[in-house]
Amino acid sequence: MYKLLLCVRYLQTRYLAFICIVSVMLGVATLIVVNAVMSGFSTKLKDRLHGVLSDVVIDTDRTDGIYIPDERGYPLTPDQIVAKIKASPVGDKIESITPTIETFAILQFRYRGTVVAKPVRLIGIDPQGRAAVGGFSEYLVRQKDSPTPSFDLTPEALRRREQNIKQFELLNGVNVPPPAPVAALVPMPGAVPEPKMELNVGIPAPKLHGIVVGYTIAHWRFRDESGKVVEEAALKEGDDVIVTTAGGDELKPVWGSFYVTDYLRTEMSEYDQSFVYVPLDQLQRIRGMVGRATSFQVKLKNYEQNKANIDRDLRAVFNNSPEVRIATWEEHQGPLLAAIDVERGILNLLLFMIVGVAGFSILAIFTMIVSEKYRDIGIMKSLGASSWGVMSIFLGYGLLLGVVGCALGTCLGLWITDHINEIEAGLTSLTGRAVFPKDVYYFKEIPTNVDALTVVQINIGAVAIAVVFSLLPAWRAAQLQPVQALRFE
Repeated sequence: MYKLLLCVRYLQTRYLAFICIVSVMLGVATLIVVNAVMSGFSTKLKDRLHGVLSDVVIDTDRTDGIYIPDERGYPLTPDQIVAKIKASPVGDKIESITPTIETFAILQFRYRGTVVAKPVRLIGIDPQGRAAVGGFSEYLVRQKDSPTPSFDLTPEALRRREQNIKQFELLNGVNVPPPAPVAALVPMPGAVPEPKMELNVGIPAPKLHGIVVGYTIAHWRFRDESGKVVEEAALKEGDDVIVTTAGGDELKPVWGSFYVTDYLRTEMSEYDQSFVYVPLDQLQRIRGMVGRATSFQVKLKNYEQNKANIDRDLRAVFNNSPEVRIATWEEHQGPLLAAIDVERGILNLLLFMIVGVAGFSILAIFTMIVSEKYRDIGIMKSLGASSWGVMSIFLGYGLLLGVVGCALGTCLGLWITDHINEIEAGLTSLTGRAVFPKDVYYFKEIPTNVDALTVVQINIGAVAIAVVFSLLPAWRAAQLQPVQALRFE
């Protein structure tokens, strides 16, 4: 009992102990905040990557798409390939599958009288099929979370299209006079009546093809004269764009006209500034790939359970063709995910040195306490205290400092994590410089994710450092002989 009483008394009276507590507290709080922010970024990044790529991606480098011959040697259509996959043994593991075409392209449009051309990643999809595998409708701006997204133009988009046409005719002096009405002509006596000619009878109206463009492509961010970040829409719903890509066996330039119908906003600039979605059937016609697809997006019923052998099972469906690649979304983004884990591990190692500094503070302060309490230790041992009893006092003191510092650091770290966006706003207002610039990161706020296991590991590590660094002073105090301590008293 006397050991606990001495530890509590030293904790209350030795003000140097508060230096150790503050050191441990700051180290633990820093590790918790940094891990929460990095985990938040990592989790959000993985969600975006997983959503855009689906569970499993089947693709090929062939320009004419995935080739699987039937009994007569003719290539199977995407619908036939999907049916073959669902009829195979692996079909029970698949929830949904949809064909796509992915290729490079140039997106061209007019902005403030200037022609703008941007390289993009052109993806032809069936919108409802793509929404079924995930990672599409939840990122749309107008049709967010819609179970049946489409490329149809809204009435507002159609009105803007008509306005753009009228404005173009006005600027370019296009003015086609209407034909003279038949009633205005005076027929000759006894002449055959003029037949009534109705224009465009029996000719269907041309279909308007919609396009979903990345949010960053259609919206430009810049700083105005006051230095404030301003966002301006360069492409609005109903604006027309021209997509130029390569098609045919010789990869000759082909193009098509589309009208903006929606935006894709994943809050990741890599995708928002490059992804463009168009109807699959229209892209097939433009590229001369009717009945072909370059990739398939697959959603599994249980990803974690079925991802292990999905590559082997699907390869059997494609006759183990070397031209077909089958990979999970994690394998597709393996280098990026590995780099994030490595950076997080190195950063944790460096930041843990802060707790190591607290450990050296404990070592220095405990050494001073042993020197100051030289006589008191001798008296205690002369009264019957054992060497282990004296040693346990200092070990318990180190443990108590570590526990108190970890408790305060955990509370501080969780509070900062919970209010980090308010703190960022305050620092931005105070310094006049954005700590988390929105024009660099397209997240609405700083993402955080507190992992309970990580918090426990940080606390255990900090307490262990406090105890380890108190071992040497405790051992020196335990080795003290009472006769030597009281010789000059």
